[in-house]
Amino acid sequence: MRFASKTGKAETTAATCLVLPRHRASAVAEALGVAEAVELALAATPAREGALVTIPLPGKVKRMVAVGSDVVKVKAERFRRDMATVAKALATMDVTDATVCVDDFEVPDHDTDWKVRTALAAVTDACYRFNEYKSKPPKAAKLRRVSALVARADRAAAARAVQHAQALDSGLAFARDLGNHPPNICDPTFVAEAASGLAGEGVSVEVKDEDEMRELGMGAFLSVSQGSETPAKMVIVRYDGAEADAAPFVLVGKGITFDTGGINLKSAAGMGQMKLDMCGAACVLGVARAAIDAALPINLIAIAAAAENMPSGRATRPSDIVTTMSGQTVEIMNTDAEGRLVLCDALTYAERFKPAAVVDVATLTGAQITALGTVAAAMYANNDDLAQALEQAATYAHDRMWRMPLWSDYAEDLRTPFADVKNVGGRAGSITAACFLARFAKAYPWAHLDVAGPAMRGGAAWGSTGRPVSALFQYLIDQAV
Repeated sequence: MRFASKTGKAETTAATCLVLPRHRASAVAEALGVAEAVELALAATPAREGALVTIPLPGKVKRMVAVGSDVVKVKAERFRRDMATVAKALATMDVTDATVCVDDFEVPDHDTDWKVRTALAAVTDACYRFNEYKSKPPKAAKLRRVSALVARADRAAAARAVQHAQALDSGLAFARDLGNHPPNICDPTFVAEAASGLAGEGVSVEVKDEDEMRELGMGAFLSVSQGSETPAKMVIVRYDGAEADAAPFVLVGKGITFDTGGINLKSAAGMGQMKLDMCGAACVLGVARAAIDAALPINLIAIAAAAENMPSGRATRPSDIVTTMSGQTVEIMNTDAEGRLVLCDALTYAERFKPAAVVDVATLTGAQITALGTVAAAMYANNDDLAQALEQAATYAHDRMWRMPLWSDYAEDLRTPFADVKNVGGRAGSITAACFLARFAKAYPWAHLDVAGPAMRGGAAWGSTGRPVSALFQYLIDQAV
């Protein structure tokens, strides 16, 4: 999909498909000389929230799409829903390009950047398809280009918004594609190869194999992959978009390309979804792709901790004790709590970069889904400024997260007489998992995003959502200002 911006007014714009709010349709139609056709179409459709009217026209505008009620000023959530309705319609129409009259939508307290980004994000979501493994793929959407029409005074803001929307489209597609590949294809080596494709000017990719991880002392990470025939990989993507002495932002992603639960075998129900247990790694690589495409003036490091968790004669057993890269020992009481084991060593590794902040992303616990469902990620942080910045970015991008407690009271549940810490404990599973990770992230501002619910979509559209790529990309944009 290609995004663009252009300046002008709806009344004087030539377009294959012109999208505007319903309250503006009559005036624009009058200026275009097609008032009768538009008035007849509007009269036949009730003016209500979410309503969509598509009107074929002669002349320089071939089709008009009017959305919403006759209310002039709409709330942000209403605009978002209207754009989603429009995008879904455009994805099925016989049109190759469309123009959204952004300035004609009045959303109090929201600027041009937000409106353009929100409209184009809806197109990104509506037009995404993953048909790589279908012998007879369905026809793709004909839509190829969407332009945001703004006033001349907003040209610079719109151009910047389009650049960011285009980069986000690329990053989300990268993350969703990686998550949607089947586990017999997408193993740790595949993840490493996909990440290697990001290498270029200002971007380097390093892949550490199990021998190198063993030399680093990553006993926790390696305990996860030791039951699998497929070796683990730790992938480090480094993007240098700022001065060499600028502290980098580090993103760490859980990349369990298939999670059986290991010896603590999962039930059969839902195990097919476990190919998506690497969505944290897919997310941070997708954010890296977006940051690179947007040429953000920051330094960024994305670490994908990729492994497969399988039962076998070599697999880790419940009550095994391993030594992490930090030197702390962990009693593994549940082999299905494996994500925190790959992450803890990756978080220790992140110290060497002297980061400005570290954010890890993981489909870590079913408890997150119990607490927040699929609407919001659970966010934990050891730094209030970082937590606030993430919350603001998530709200702006409508990729929501909710801060959860990281109190030492919960960490008591991780005590064991046999090691420094055990990997599970207590009923507050998402919180205790975060408390476990916090032990390995004391050297820098750190946040943990548990995205078990938001990272995947159910029903007919089952698969990866790419979340929270949008929130983290916005966070990096905010840090680059």
